[in-house]
Amino acid sequence: MKSIVIHSAKDLRIEDNAVEAPGPGEVEIRLAVGGICGSDLHYYNHGGFGTVRLKEPMILGHEVSGHVAVLGEGVSGLAVGDLVAVSPSRPCGACDYCLKGLPNHCFNMRFYGSAMPFPHIQGAFRERLVAKASQCVKAEGLSAGEAAMAEPLSVTLHATRRAGEMLGKRVLITGCGPIGTLSILAARRAGASEIVAADLSDRALGFARAVGADRTIDLSEDRDGLVPFSQNKGTFDVLYECSGAQAALAAGIQALRSRGTIVQLGLGGDMSLPMMVITAKELDLRGSFRFHEEFATAVALMQGGLIDVKPLITHMLPLSDALKAFEIASDKGQSMKTQIAFS
Repeated sequence: MKSIVIHSAKDLRIEDNAVEAPGPGEVEIRLAVGGICGSDLHYYNHGGFGTVRLKEPMILGHEVSGHVAVLGEGVSGLAVGDLVAVSPSRPCGACDYCLKGLPNHCFNMRFYGSAMPFPHIQGAFRERLVAKASQCVKAEGLSAGEAAMAEPLSVTLHATRRAGEMLGKRVLITGCGPIGTLSILAARRAGASEIVAADLSDRALGFARAVGADRTIDLSEDRDGLVPFSQNKGTFDVLYECSGAQAALAAGIQALRSRGTIVQLGLGGDMSLPMMVITAKELDLRGSFRFHEEFATAVALMQGGLIDVKPLITHMLPLSDALKAFEIASDKGQSMKTQIAFS
């Protein structure tokens, strides 16, 4: 089978790998679609991010869907041919965090396509993938491309849970890439009454408007575009910071009302914080990292027509054009979500 393997920055190869046989409780999946994520792009463009660096070749990818090809012993509830969204979250289920109901913080997490541990956790961009049946959520009624969007949507559903009560809240979202735009959808579904999105790209803001932002602010044209929202101790109840940029975080904090909530999703490295403002306004700062149980909910929301991710899928290229797909995905001027068709 063919896999997409990163060796170092800009050294992406399509390689042949052996096909594994599914064990008890596992299934073999004929991969259909894989979405290129921001972390995949960090490995491709920079060889890693922050202190996380590639130390050996690694199969990329964790946003995938496919069709069940082979059932392992004891598997029920799935049938050969089923379209499934595959969760990349594989906690051990036995460490302290798993036992406390926090599987996304598992000590022994085996999240597809991660260079955090060594040896690295190989990813899901391969023509045949063996996964636990418990990772697979049936996705009938969805396209394979939509099903592959369950992973990034789950990230924003988890962030929305971290934000707390959303009904009637005014929300600011900084950074309108895939996670920022999906955050608009998640916040609205949770009951946000007003959503304002800010970014440096008018094209990205166009996607934000398409998925339901009430107002957008182009910070490339108006660097002080968020300043009016900082009057009278701020305007917004919740900030989703999705860019990982310190300037966006600082401006968003100023625009939050007293006792507002900051949810940090963007992973741009360490940033300095205006601690006096956070203290004086009694703001809550909450990190949001990955997800677990939200995955099945993400699929159900799409199946029920309650969240529509189709406007965000801008490119679909065949496996043979994987390098081109990564180049397109790296160009935010033309791509929102680029996906690769494996079959």
